[in-house]
Amino acid sequence: MAKKRRGNLEGSIQERPNGRWRVQVSIQGKRLSFSAKTRSECQQWLKNTQKQIDAGLTFAGAQQTFLEYLEGWLVSIKSTIRPHTWLQYRSGVHIHIAPVLGNITLKDLQADRIQQFYEFKLKSGTGKRTIEILHSILHKALKQAVKMGIIGRNPTDATTPPRPTEKEMKFLDESQVSQLLLAAKGDRNEALYYLAIATGLRQSELLGLQWSDLDWQKQTLTVQRQAKREGRNEGYFAPLKTRASRRTLVLGKKMIERLREHYDRQLFEIRLEKNWKNLDLIFPSTTGTPLNQPNLYRNFLVLVERAGLPRIRFHDLRHAAASLMLNHGVPVIVVSRRLGHSKVSITLDIYGHMFPEMQNEAAEMIDDLITPVEVEIPKNNVKESLAAYG
Repeated sequence: MAKKRRGNLEGSIQERPNGRWRVQVSIQGKRLSFSAKTRSECQQWLKNTQKQIDAGLTFAGAQQTFLEYLEGWLVSIKSTIRPHTWLQYRSGVHIHIAPVLGNITLKDLQADRIQQFYEFKLKSGTGKRTIEILHSILHKALKQAVKMGIIGRNPTDATTPPRPTEKEMKFLDESQVSQLLLAAKGDRNEALYYLAIATGLRQSELLGLQWSDLDWQKQTLTVQRQAKREGRNEGYFAPLKTRASRRTLVLGKKMIERLREHYDRQLFEIRLEKNWKNLDLIFPSTTGTPLNQPNLYRNFLVLVERAGLPRIRFHDLRHAAASLMLNHGVPVIVVSRRLGHSKVSITLDIYGHMFPEMQNEAAEMIDDLITPVEVEIPKNNVKESLAAYG
């Protein structure tokens, strides 16, 4: 007969005939059970469960799987975060988290299971950056569970996700920028590439620009919105990421001329396209809607190959813009504001290594400033000076 023992807390711990251990605890007149290899594991489970019961855990809550909880959590946060971020969270839950952790009851989800999840994903080929995002999702979801009193502590606090290796920044130098723009001559998006390098705007900001944002007389362009990556049913545009992202940029005369040519070309397209959707976009698709970002990237890669350049991302044009400005003496604070960074320190952290030439110039300038200049003082003046001091 199996040997039955009492634990230190309310509940029973029993050794099973197969050598495993089982613990039961009462909650709202019903019994919760848990099995483990050792008695100490059952004692720990009993201890954790009793704490959760004291904090308000119900029988229904104790039966809730982690996936059931995550589904409710996704619904609760949908109106509080950006649509693109919410889609990223939902994708992370359904594609990565649910198949591995979804069937575990929320109250029994421990740090070791989450750590094993990270290690499993890493071995199966998932990138470290993706795992970092999954860790962020888990941490936020479980933090809410702690606030609601469903669990006593956040198990992700005791985990260590793999840290992504920092990728080397790629950007085009001046000659490569010239190669790219020469290859883009006559391309439908020629003005888009010019403006990306001239301003350092993010891709979503470029695709959200409207002609009403451009002041032809003052030669200024105001960034007020960004295009959604998958915008249709819930609108095409989204608010900018930060307050600093909303900014007004001054454009050069040549850039204004290129935009004027682009505008005239667009008027011709509108006359030919019967189903044109007038959103007043500077860089629309052939039907007037925002350009599809994956399609734009594919066309961009064709352009890069045609120019004979190494494969880069569209976002690397932003790095090229920053590099050109910094290496030609544009003050960092001006570069930071044009890029839409909330702090100058962000600009320095990202691009500070790009202008080592300035270090050399600064060193030479400081050398000149602190080198004393020898001045020959006439002897008579020295005697007069000494006499004046008695």
